[in-house]
Amino acid sequence: MGLAEDILAGGRLALARALTLVENDDPAGQAVLSALFHSTGRAHRIGVTGAPGTGKSSLVNQLARFYRQPPDAQPPRRVAIVAVDPSSPFTGGAILGDRIRMRDLAGDPGVFIRSMATRGSLGGLAAATAGAAQLFDAAGFDVILIETVGAGQSEVDIVRLAHTTLVVEAPGMGDDIQAIKAGILEIADILVINKADHIGVENTERALRSMLELGHPARLAGSQFLHHGQTYIPQAPSAGQAPEAEVWEPPIQRSVAPESKGIAELAAHIQRHRLYLESSGEWQRRDYQRLQHELHTLVQNALLQRWEQQLDPAVYQDILAALAGRRISPHAALQRLLGSADSRR
Repeated sequence: MGLAEDILAGGRLALARALTLVENDDPAGQAVLSALFHSTGRAHRIGVTGAPGTGKSSLVNQLARFYRQPPDAQPPRRVAIVAVDPSSPFTGGAILGDRIRMRDLAGDPGVFIRSMATRGSLGGLAAATAGAAQLFDAAGFDVILIETVGAGQSEVDIVRLAHTTLVVEAPGMGDDIQAIKAGILEIADILVINKADHIGVENTERALRSMLELGHPARLAGSQFLHHGQTYIPQAPSAGQAPEAEVWEPPIQRSVAPESKGIAELAAHIQRHRLYLESSGEWQRRDYQRLQHELHTLVQNALLQRWEQQLDPAVYQDILAALAGRRISPHAALQRLLGSADSRR
């Protein structure tokens, strides 16, 4: 059997090899992704983001344990974890230390943990995170937990990849107004106040509720997060189709991850959000937006590579020297580069 067939058959070694190929942007990895694409679309992708030190890794660990050992005789779910760690801007290396906090999941055949470095990517994710999530989806994992770097307010790429986004806050992380500033909180489907046993939890919750009362910017189509102004416009409801459900208002859940406090309640909020996504049609819309963004990214990369192949390196160096010498502006340099590439066709 080929690599794709081995993954569909449940081969963990084949899955690990495919993840490495995808992370290294190997053509063989892209071939596996293409072969498995028809088997994707079922897993619930849950993004976990927030500032460093809020306890994201511990929260992911406890959520995974809950899904593997659910109460009330519910069937356990297969869980995949993608933990993204920052790469050093100096050495390019990454510690990939999130597995240290998840060591109690080791040995469980229903859990697969993959750590990956950002390798210079911004927005809290690695370039290969989407491909890794697709592989886990095709491999039959029910839940995919995606833990972002923890970079702060600019870390919003997770909204394009996850169905449900958890934004994790913690008491004592700074000025209360910091929680209300535009940025990372606007992407929250569920707000989690972790380390709720610390002093100041009431002030943190009060600040978050104030933000919600001011008006949470609903992600009706997520269009504000798409590149280059591209907006997905949903089709009008057909005859007999129910109107779209009312907008989801993010709940606030306290938790103390090391003690498993609030985890069951958080899982209940996640399940309610999934039901909302499915009943409102938002699940399909978010998948549409994710695939649209992925296609745009692929087109941009392909066009850039094609343009670089058509460009004369000597001309590029001359234009760059003129730009550095302030003899032409960046916009004028761009027009010269485009004209040079067009003339070589």
